[in-house]
Amino acid sequence: MRSNPARLFQGVSVISVAIAFAAVPPQPAQGQPVTASAEKPAGDSKTSVAQDSGQLRLQTSDGVDLAVWYYPAPKNGGIQASVILVHDVGEGSHASVERLAIALQRGGCAVVAPDLRGHGKSLSRAAGDTTVASKLPPIRAEALRKSDLDLMAAARGGTKRDQALIRGDIETVRDFLVEKAAEGEVDLDRLCVVGSGVGGTLASLWTAADWSWPPLASGPQGRQVQAVAFVNPVWAYKGLSLSPALAAEPLKTTLPVMILAGSGERDALKLADQMRRFRPRGWFEHRLGAEPAKAKDLDSPADASSFFIQVDSPLSADKLATEPETADRLLKFFALVLEGPEKP
Repeated sequence: MRSNPARLFQGVSVISVAIAFAAVPPQPAQGQPVTASAEKPAGDSKTSVAQDSGQLRLQTSDGVDLAVWYYPAPKNGGIQASVILVHDVGEGSHASVERLAIALQRGGCAVVAPDLRGHGKSLSRAAGDTTVASKLPPIRAEALRKSDLDLMAAARGGTKRDQALIRGDIETVRDFLVEKAAEGEVDLDRLCVVGSGVGGTLASLWTAADWSWPPLASGPQGRQVQAVAFVNPVWAYKGLSLSPALAAEPLKTTLPVMILAGSGERDALKLADQMRRFRPRGWFEHRLGAEPAKAKDLDSPADASSFFIQVDSPLSADKLATEPETADRLLKFFALVLEGPEKP
């Protein structure tokens, strides 16, 4: 369950919270190994792969052979957050956000980054007959339709989640995290989702699905996502839209949300404005060319549930996600919404 963020920043000013999200390159925590050089180019698999990361092959309910990379949290400290990292759609893949995955891992997070269907190494459908599988055409990002995008975020069918008829890309990653939670490697009570570009749209739609699962007599089976972060979000793409996710209660009023945007990102500004309308007493923002601001009736910026940070950068989506400052801001956001001496 979510902790009380006000306990972390009791009495801080608007400027203090702005500084907390300022551009400070992330540093490895004391005693944690440096697994990649920040000077290496993003996506360079020869130099940026964490030493203890590993590639997995998972299968969605509709048979997509999903390539997934798992970056376990360092073993010499607690889990800061369990993170599902969703890359942008089109030219993205786990490799295009890998520097962010590694930086979050250094900061104490367990991170899972899939290649969404049609991207990276997730280009095929599994089949019992390998001869048949070899003849199936590859899945290509440019050929994806709205129905394919919907499946990436799908988690539905039936009343029991572990027996759901439709388990898309992100839900399949979540199932893997459930297994790792049983082994004590991740903490699903600290689950955060980060989406870049269209990946943010998919992450928000899946979050709405996660929160829609009803509890069972044995306990909850949904509402595991504790926070959502967008990096240069895209409002609509090939018929896919943020609107259904924003109409759901978790994104509309409940969950902590962070929006990171570069200069000139209209969809990010649109989302920030929408969140202000949804949460008139719970927003904090720092826009380019303006002083940090907060909701009028908000006692402390640390009590906000919606954060918008705009940076002076022309980079978009995955390129902004892999800037060193992005990881630092995300780690501060996770700490703000997850840490605290008391549980509500």
